Amino acid sequence: MTETTPGTSASSATHEIRTVLTDLHFTECPRWHGDRWFFVDFYSRRVLSMAADGSGLRTELDVPAQPSGLGWLPDDRLLVISMKDRKILRREADGTVVEHADLSSLATGHLNDMVVDDQGRAYVGNFGFDLMAGDDVAPAALILVEPDGSARVVADELYFPNGSVITPDGRTLLVDETFANRVSAFDIAADGSLGPRRDWAVFGPRAASSALDDAMAAAVVAPDGCGLDANGNLWVADALGGPTLLVAEGGEILDRVDAGSPVFACMPGGPDGRDLFLCCAPDFDEDSRTAAAEATVRFTRVTTPHGGRP
Repeated sequence: MTETTPGTSASSATHEIRTVLTDLHFTECPRWHGDRWFFVDFYSRRVLSMAADGSGLRTELDVPAQPSGLGWLPDDRLLVISMKDRKILRREADGTVVEHADLSSLATGHLNDMVVDDQGRAYVGNFGFDLMAGDDVAPAALILVEPDGSARVVADELYFPNGSVITPDGRTLLVDETFANRVSAFDIAADGSLGPRRDWAVFGPRAASSALDDAMAAAVVAPDGCGLDANGNLWVADALGGPTLLVAEGGEILDRVDAGSPVFACMPGGPDGRDLFLCCAPDFDEDSRTAAAEATVRFTRVTTPHGGRP
């Protein structure tokens, strides 16, 4: 049964929230591809897909070391992050799953989200430290993986590089830095390398202390998963439970959605690009989310359709 929860936007419009899936553990990385939604469920260790209305749920593949970011090569082979062994897996046309890249020598924490460009180059973030153990926040690198699986660091000193998108013109990479209160932007060169980091949106100052509790206390918005619309504005999920925000370059908040639950990733898509997929869960604690299937997938409708990549 579809549930409806009202929320208000920055312009006081009402967003109707529909719950389309329940009994999941912790969903992330929604992508509209072909005529289906693809996403992952961290703690059941599955890549899932479903029809636009939430029907026809199926397991695309199992990822024993925990799936995260998703993307596709130009020939439509699926790439998926394998978080805990710091690898990218690739599903071949015949359905077999092979190792695409081993990033264990470059990443200093679990691999995280990923965006794949139109040439098949993947930009991959990582935690940089052991989040679930409560370690101090440490900066991490952003890694570029070529279509042949070779990899190199293209940016560093990022504070939990998380959701990432590429603007429709293919020239700019945006990266959510969850523990820096900001979305960062990089110019993309012809060879995939990145120019200097610059602020795209800043929600507050970064914590002066590296202690995790201090970083979380300092977070005005902890940007997590994200997705662009066709106007170049960015839907941003707040990992600390705030509303999902539509942010313009410079930081202006254009709209907000209260889903009635913390949201950890979001993406506009669907047949007309105007369904906003919301990955909802009570919290991000690994033990709690593994033990209980309390996560949901919720949708709301938005005015401007999807843009850019993914």
